[in-house]
Amino acid sequence: MGHNKKVKMPSSSLMTVILAFAANLLVAAAKTVAAVLTGSASMIAESAHSWADTGNQVFLLVAERRSSKRRDAAHPMGYGREAYVWSMFAAFGLFTAGAVVSVMHGVQQLIAPEPAGDFVVAYVVLAIALALEGASFVQAFRQAHESAQRLERRTLEQVLMSSDPTMRAVFAEDSAALIGLVIAFTGVFLHQLTGSPLPDALGSILVGILLGVIAVVLIDRNRRFLVGQGVTPELEKSMAIRVLEHEEIERLTYLHLEFVGPRKLYLVAAVDITGDLREHDVAVALRRVERELEDHEIVEEAVLTLATPDEPALTFETGTRPQGAE
Repeated sequence: MGHNKKVKMPSSSLMTVILAFAANLLVAAAKTVAAVLTGSASMIAESAHSWADTGNQVFLLVAERRSSKRRDAAHPMGYGREAYVWSMFAAFGLFTAGAVVSVMHGVQQLIAPEPAGDFVVAYVVLAIALALEGASFVQAFRQAHESAQRLERRTLEQVLMSSDPTMRAVFAEDSAALIGLVIAFTGVFLHQLTGSPLPDALGSILVGILLGVIAVVLIDRNRRFLVGQGVTPELEKSMAIRVLEHEEIERLTYLHLEFVGPRKLYLVAAVDITGDLREHDVAVALRRVERELEDHEIVEEAVLTLATPDEPALTFETGTRPQGAE
């Protein structure tokens, strides 16, 4: 096992989650007051949505903290996958506390509608929520966009493919929150305009369906990383070139990479050592290269073994810009 390293928590992810938590807490409280005063089904759905998001940020903060723990003998690959476990809890919370509650309340309003009033309060709260949620979304978008630029990807593509579940969760939840605010505004406005609770109830159901879709996508992405998500061909090529850059490595015949946490890779490779060294010298060279690879911030564990002469070498173009594990 390689030497222990302190895994630092990305400040951008932490700031994104903290800002989202603060925004959702304020928005949830405001929406709850508006829901009580107006009786609007859409506002009740939105308050459930915001409380679910607030609770989810707690899970995401736990994910950030626990996944950054130093690896030890009990967890030789580190604690990085803790991020996906706690992010999975957050996704399930979004589904149950947000989607299910919103849909159920909307259906109840269709069956037994209740009168609503004080629409001005709802509009004021929705405007405040739009400002707060917008600020949180800007932070999440900025983090995703910066990562996407480094890897020459589109921002949405980076959100879906990233190994960082907290960034993906906050981006998705904030996006859903902004869309939900538009749905809620439309439902409240049509309720006020027509006097019918039908648009308001349908707005609640639509918010619930939206949250359900977001939750299912997040659950699926976390599931993929928990069972051993592979890497993109670009990242594989970049890491192969990084191995071949060592002057002691002549050939690379096998390379296995998988994510063991946000921006953390497990690397296994079969290599041919330069020259015809003695067994002792070969072992020392292999361990030295392993340690140098593990000194890189994205390699949690590196395991090198010797290639046999008959194994074909993997070929990669030199000069490729090294990519990080985002």
